[in-house]
Amino acid sequence: MEQLLRVMNFCVSSDGIAAGEDQTLEKPFGHVDPGRLFSWAGATASWPMRTDPGGTRGLDDYFTRDFPRNIGAEIMGRNKFGPQRGPWENHDWQGWWGDEPPFRTPVFVLTHHKRPSITLSDTTFHFVDGDPAAVLEQARAAADGKDVRLGGGVTTIREFLDADLVDTMHVVVSPVKLGTGLHLWESPDELLDRFHLEVVPSPSGVTHHLFWRR
Repeated sequence: MEQLLRVMNFCVSSDGIAAGEDQTLEKPFGHVDPGRLFSWAGATASWPMRTDPGGTRGLDDYFTRDFPRNIGAEIMGRNKFGPQRGPWENHDWQGWWGDEPPFRTPVFVLTHHKRPSITLSDTTFHFVDGDPAAVLEQARAAADGKDVRLGGGVTTIREFLDADLVDTMHVVVSPVKLGTGLHLWESPDELLDRFHLEVVPSPSGVTHHLFWRR
């Protein structure tokens, strides 16, 4: 059975921006308030960090609940893992997620500056340097027959799109304009030469864009 490379629940503004510039430890998304992009997911009953009962059901909840299904590994860019640039100053930083990261699979972090793998709970982070095809090959080998999720950020997804390696994408467009930041696209129509697209509006106000390879 074919192992797919999937982008899932990736959030952008109506003008295609997924993150701000000038990322810091205090501001993982730079100048962009992540709540403006992710509030749809946080409102669902299946949001993994929910501490109180309740939450919405329906379309948004389906996508939130589906996030881990049949995923055996994740690929992410270094900026998703942390705010450091250049050689690792120390190995104390172990990601934004604390002692129990939400991935529960091997995670391959793209970086030109390798460091030893680390395991936190049931997630192991591997720090790898290579072109997208080579990293995808490593991730597929670790995924034990399951699919690989391409977690972001924007630059990483664009690299894998440019290499024509992405099989499916779910992009959630929030009805806000951010003006400046890192663009996934100017328009989703840019991808229609390679992907089919179905656009599904949600009662929450976001619009789910579902892409699959032609």
